[in-house]
Amino acid sequence: MARQLGHSHGAVRNATLTLVRRGEADQSGTGQPSFRANAKTATAAKTAVISPPGTHAPRAQAATARTTITAAAPPRQTGPIRRAGGQLYHPRELADLPDVEALNRLRDADVPVLLYGPPGTGKTSLVEAAFPDLVTVAGDGDTTVGDLIGEYTQADSGGYVFQYGPLVTAMTEGRALLIDDATLISPMVLAALYPAMDGRRQIQVKAHKGETINAEKGFYVVAGHNPGVHGAVLTEALSSRFSVQIQIGTDYDLATALKIDARVVRVARHLAAQVDLGELGWAPQLRELLSYQKTEAVLGTKAALANLVGIAPLEDRDAVAAAIIKTVGVTKIAPLTLGKQLPASAARRPPGSTVSAHRGRSR
Repeated sequence: MARQLGHSHGAVRNATLTLVRRGEADQSGTGQPSFRANAKTATAAKTAVISPPGTHAPRAQAATARTTITAAAPPRQTGPIRRAGGQLYHPRELADLPDVEALNRLRDADVPVLLYGPPGTGKTSLVEAAFPDLVTVAGDGDTTVGDLIGEYTQADSGGYVFQYGPLVTAMTEGRALLIDDATLISPMVLAALYPAMDGRRQIQVKAHKGETINAEKGFYVVAGHNPGVHGAVLTEALSSRFSVQIQIGTDYDLATALKIDARVVRVARHLAAQVDLGELGWAPQLRELLSYQKTEAVLGTKAALANLVGIAPLEDRDAVAAAIIKTVGVTKIAPLTLGKQLPASAARRPPGSTVSAHRGRSR
């Protein structure tokens, strides 16, 4: 649609999603979404609506309003956004905008973004919420140029065919590309990405007859960086490719709003303050807090607290345990550990069942 209309991929996507929210078009698919006209689309097309970025005013109001953009900032959508996997993402403020809207504006302007912060703070979740057409590369020390661009694989017939990689897919389909944990990838491998990000917007696939791949409109690169992870190195070559670099931390107010145990949130805040002072190396982020909430619902508070201690790095466990004891009020806490072997009768008993005596027999 973007190619046929001659507009940017991001602008067409936002307009189409607006139609879906108003019930004037249908959306399907869990990865790259598909859109289809419905019974209301033709009627919607009769009235042109021009509204400021981020505005989704009711159509009845827009039809009678003048199509001018005023200086006053309109209210923006800040409610949860459902990601492709079904999980909800709760937008946060970024440069006086909802973060997902800020990222879409940067994409429309073709300004690459690097997100950095501790693991579990929501970097990947933000990108997935902002870009429904996302293609993701999970970076590590073993990532090769073939993992990005493509390589020959053996076909069922026994011969070899060239299988294009995620970078080529994103370029040819005009999609967003997330290089997750980009700073764990070898700089020599990342160099294959740079020609696609500069003014050339093209790469040479040397392994496939030197083929030239050109980036379509909408192609966009965003990367993730975990500064505290061993082996993560932000080189000058990589940093210079990302004009905007955004620090991502855990929103502990959001954790409270999500009904996570307030005492555990206080523990996390306290530990995070120690990390900021350089006194500690680890603190629970939103990912760990959400896992705590799920574990507590299944195994109970005591086991969930023990697991929180157990997932901390070995050198930080004593500090985490001390913070839990002080804030939660337990007398002792240790990592979740298997105990003694249960008696055979207890091991076979279904959860929640009881044993009662009746005429000398148990049932």
